[in-house]
Amino acid sequence: MMRWLVLLAALFGLCAGSSARAHEVRPAYLEIDQTAPAAYHVIWKQPVMGEVAIHLAPHLSSGWLEGPPADQYATGGFLIRTWNIQAKPPAKLDGQTVSIEGLQDTITDVFVRIRVAGQRLDTIVRPEAPSFRIALGGGQGATISAFLLLGVEHILTGPDHLLFLLGLLLIVRDVRMLVKTVSAFTLAHSLTLAAATLGLIDLPTSLLNALIALSILFVAPEVIRAQRGETSLTIRYPWVVAFGFGLLHGMGFASGLTTLGLEKGALLGALVLFNVGVEIGQLAFIALVLALIRAFRLMEIRWPRPIQLAPTYAIGVFGATWTLQYSAALFGLG
Repeated sequence: MMRWLVLLAALFGLCAGSSARAHEVRPAYLEIDQTAPAAYHVIWKQPVMGEVAIHLAPHLSSGWLEGPPADQYATGGFLIRTWNIQAKPPAKLDGQTVSIEGLQDTITDVFVRIRVAGQRLDTIVRPEAPSFRIALGGGQGATISAFLLLGVEHILTGPDHLLFLLGLLLIVRDVRMLVKTVSAFTLAHSLTLAAATLGLIDLPTSLLNALIALSILFVAPEVIRAQRGETSLTIRYPWVVAFGFGLLHGMGFASGLTTLGLEKGALLGALVLFNVGVEIGQLAFIALVLALIRAFRLMEIRWPRPIQLAPTYAIGVFGATWTLQYSAALFGLG
């Protein structure tokens, strides 16, 4: 049953990258507010892990952001820079080009919010198109598809969440239990995704990352026990483990929305769409795994034993690496 999973192991190796980091695709955030006819306040937030920040820098075609920021500090897993722009008339923001230096080399999206004289623009800038021209005349917010796709991308580009799901799929033996387990995981992460996004619960980013990594490390030996025909609480009741750790993963999903600065009126709709996107991505991954199981059974391919076990040990190795990495960041050792 496990022969085909070597392909997934290779996929996770590519997703994790050379440093084997876990899910660091929290979006960056750029906010531009007009405070006077020729004055603007700019806020830039980009995700960091410990003391490490990827190279990202916002630019305006006018050059307004080329000078040093008025303030710079790190908080809550983000590096924050602010500028106070005094533009010389008749300089305008409308029609300028926003570009994010370094974005094309990441898997990070940037949520952009612009407020000028009663006009608003919300959009998401992606690595494949790291610049756009400001057009305020439409007065439209971010499209529905933007938040939906953000949710899909958040889980499909997050090897930590996918490795945990893969571990559960390797433990579960029948379709009925699989439905129960996936439903428990979905319910749990939906609850904490909503609660964390609405500010009802909060954990330090470094602690949350370490706990999520620990959940991946936890399932690896359980998979080995299941493959040996042994039993444990996790093997008998995988839905319990899925629900418990799903609560942690939901708070991890929430990192995709909590930094966007949305008003409460817009936040509810964005939350629903983002969660639907997460579910679509999750179901797509599960469908892929089940399709591969079916395909390789029909082809009757025989893999050597070490290759059969490679995905299980990949889960353990990545889980251990991320646990140590994030624990070091948590205690200020990295």
